Amino acid sequence: MAKLSALICAHNEELRLHACLSALSFCDEIVVVADRCSDGTEGVARHYGAKVVSGIFPIEGPRKHAGIARCTGDWILELDADEGVTPEFAKEIRETIEAADAADWYQIPVDNYVGDQLVRHGWGGSFGTSSVARLFRRGHKSWKAERVHPGAKLEGRFGGRLTQPIKHMVDEDIADMFARLGRYTALRAQDLADSGKIKSVPDDAFRGVRRFFKCYVSRKGYKEGELGFLISLMAALYPILSNLRAREILRNRAKAGAEERPALAPAPVPLRRAEATQ
Repeated sequence: MAKLSALICAHNEELRLHACLSALSFCDEIVVVADRCSDGTEGVARHYGAKVVSGIFPIEGPRKHAGIARCTGDWILELDADEGVTPEFAKEIRETIEAADAADWYQIPVDNYVGDQLVRHGWGGSFGTSSVARLFRRGHKSWKAERVHPGAKLEGRFGGRLTQPIKHMVDEDIADMFARLGRYTALRAQDLADSGKIKSVPDDAFRGVRRFFKCYVSRKGYKEGELGFLISLMAALYPILSNLRAREILRNRAKAGAEERPALAPAPVPLRRAEATQ
């Protein structure tokens, strides 16, 4: 029988973690990466028998790799603390990994909720997704060293998309959605400032318009009414705000560097001829 490890990365998720972990009895082990936690996250994880990796992981890629290093399963199932699964989901996962012709990695659909409203359409543009590559054989997925939504490399044979979704409580309300945009763009801005890959304002504006059209029209965000429009708008603002904030970071770094440099000694004032001969 294939051994399945569940991997959850959490930062101060004591209140949400109970619901997430209580549904993972179908997994053979649980690994929780407790990143800079100051609440009861670690206690909750240990209550459910999880292995706990405690530390400071400002970069998401190394955080994921630290968790993978503690997993011993043949397969890894990634979840976030604000996500939940059903018995039907558990059944499909076990059947998938125990099949004789199992592939190396699979996409899993996501049902995203804003409050108690299920929002199926319009997600994308680094502000949400309706499908994720979260089930894979150990050693077949790795991440880049980025702070938010790191790029991932998947190796081996793709097995397609499963049918049972992850339930994701993505935002509590509209205010929470705006707060998430602020968090995401702050982290993305740091990545851009570090890499120096900051685009021009006209280019950002063009990307924003393109993302809005893709989310609202191509991905049918219009079917979700006001929330669909707002999600598409957040996706459009993401690259613009990220790059503007990256420029601000670079200006602040330059200013701080200038203030730290020692002031040059003033040049000596030449004496007038009369003073020099006295």
